Amino acid sequence: MKESILTNRKNGMSMLLLWTGAYAGALVLMVLGIALNDFGVTILAVPVRVVSILWLLVGWIPFLGLKVLKPQEALVLTLFGKYVGSLKEEGFYYVHPFCAAVNPAAKTKLGQSGDVDGGHSGANSARNGAQGTEQVSKKLSLKVMTLSNARQKINDCLGNPVEIGVAVTWRVVDTAQAVFNVDNYKEYLSLQCDSAVRDIVRIYPYDVAPGIDTTGDGQADEGSLRGSSDTVASRIRDRIQQKVEDAGIEVLEARITYLAYAPEIAAAMLQRQQASAIIDARKMIVDGAVGMVEMALERLSQNHTVELDEERKAAMVSNLLVVLCGNKDAQPVVNSGSLY
Repeated sequence: MKESILTNRKNGMSMLLLWTGAYAGALVLMVLGIALNDFGVTILAVPVRVVSILWLLVGWIPFLGLKVLKPQEALVLTLFGKYVGSLKEEGFYYVHPFCAAVNPAAKTKLGQSGDVDGGHSGANSARNGAQGTEQVSKKLSLKVMTLSNARQKINDCLGNPVEIGVAVTWRVVDTAQAVFNVDNYKEYLSLQCDSAVRDIVRIYPYDVAPGIDTTGDGQADEGSLRGSSDTVASRIRDRIQQKVEDAGIEVLEARITYLAYAPEIAAAMLQRQQASAIIDARKMIVDGAVGMVEMALERLSQNHTVELDEERKAAMVSNLLVVLCGNKDAQPVVNSGSLY
């Protein structure tokens, strides 16, 4: 379905004045008919009164063609089931009185930014039911809106369950495609967001892991959900845009709003991260201590401060490593005798 924009219908004010004048004329004819009847001119009184009564009965119908649009609003119009065009610019319009506005997503409320429910279908259904007795506007919003679906639990490429939430900013760019190509463009976008997030998250590990190819080039890389969040969000945005292209929707941006291990493995993964950090810290301490011991032995040998045999060197290395690598301050022990 190709969008057709109606730009030559901004004559709402002139048509309003015309039909208002016609209605006022009908009232004048009604009064004139009564006056002619009182003066005995029945021949003229009857047709005048009939015409005025008929116009008073059906004269309100042309007023149905008056449409008012505010900035960033649109109307998709059909006439007896046929698409006739869309109104997208703000202004006062006049169209065929029997044109009907179509918006299958008018009652759909998704919660954030006035349009996204966050996945609570029960609350959404209750809200829709409450609105069933109210008049719902058929106008489409062309504003930039934010979709924030509920957090999803997805397994990453290593099989670890991860919870992730994504916020997507979007807008309608083709009103005809949004209304006619899909059943409900808001629900369609929400479903495609869930699908795209699952497709992309399954490619990445939560944290950097060896031997994982996240780019599809056949070579291992350091991509991860935690360390490459901008890249992951960009790929999610591109995947969503690919899926909603035919629905007349433009996805402007996707951002990760929440990322964590699932509760059932969060404690174990925290212990793993703590153990990895402790090991890395110990490696750094040991590397530094060994370097300091080597420097001390080299300086003592260069300056001929003291001559040490292999056994004394081993004892000195042992003592220095204990002092440098220990978690607590070492207690000095003064040896006044000989080692032998």
